[in-house]
Amino acid sequence: MRATPSHALSEAERAHLLAVANAPRFAAVPPARIVPMLADEGVYLASESTFNRVLKAHGQTAHRGRAKAPKAVRPPTTHVATAPRQVWCWDMTYLPAQVMGRWFHLYLILDLYSRKIVGWEVHDADHADHAAHLVRRTALAEGIAAMGTKPVLHGDNGSTLKATTVLAMLNWLGVEPSYSRPRVSDDNAYAESLFRTAKYRPEFPAKGFADLDQARSWAAGFVRWYNFDHRHSGIRYVSPAQRHAGDDLAILAARHDLYLKARALNPARWSGDTRNWTPIGAVTLNPERDSIIKTHLAGLNIQALAA
Repeated sequence: MRATPSHALSEAERAHLLAVANAPRFAAVPPARIVPMLADEGVYLASESTFNRVLKAHGQTAHRGRAKAPKAVRPPTTHVATAPRQVWCWDMTYLPAQVMGRWFHLYLILDLYSRKIVGWEVHDADHADHAAHLVRRTALAEGIAAMGTKPVLHGDNGSTLKATTVLAMLNWLGVEPSYSRPRVSDDNAYAESLFRTAKYRPEFPAKGFADLDQARSWAAGFVRWYNFDHRHSGIRYVSPAQRHAGDDLAILAARHDLYLKARALNPARWSGDTRNWTPIGAVTLNPERDSIIKTHLAGLNIQALAA
């Protein structure tokens, strides 16, 4: 039998780690999100892998949360975003009502670079006027009128998003429309992933919404949580609002310093470098090859950040 390493967690430390992982706010959260959330509070208990080992030892390795584990896909390459307000993704999804056969319509606009929801509305009908109004309101809120280069707005091939009313509004705002390929379901993966996250939230009503006001109230709460509280795995577990405002640089630097201090206090527990908290750089819509990003950044004379 292999001897227990001298630098292994003590029984008290393991018990405390397990208690933290099972606390109400972390009960449905995987270690990949628990660790950076604790780091933002100035707390370091153990690495993500140690969290996983302790949970496994106590039979708690099942997927935490309601959603199924994601599956890897390889969609085609399109736009590249190196900063907020360069590429937006938008789509519409159906929210079930308690009345059989009735639906509410949730429109969302997502900033590709920061993953922040920059615009949203809920209506009781799918209409081009609603989409046009949302684009105009989002453009005003994001201040794109003062920008020399306006964002690209990528959506699917739905008739609402390609309606003359919407195209006229985009033209007036200077926003360039972009559309998924016909009969391809995953050309707008970020928007689809966002809707999936929304519908697996614990507060999403399984029996549907009673009325439009309830649907709008739920949507407002979800957007608030997603933008400000959600630690997004695609952007080093900072919130979309933090990345949108550029605060992720200081946050990730503070996490890096915390990890260096933790390693200095107990170097025997670290077999190599600390966790990578380097900010995420350019983001592609449906990436296929890293060379696409490098070519795009070379044309803009922008230095790529480490991913």
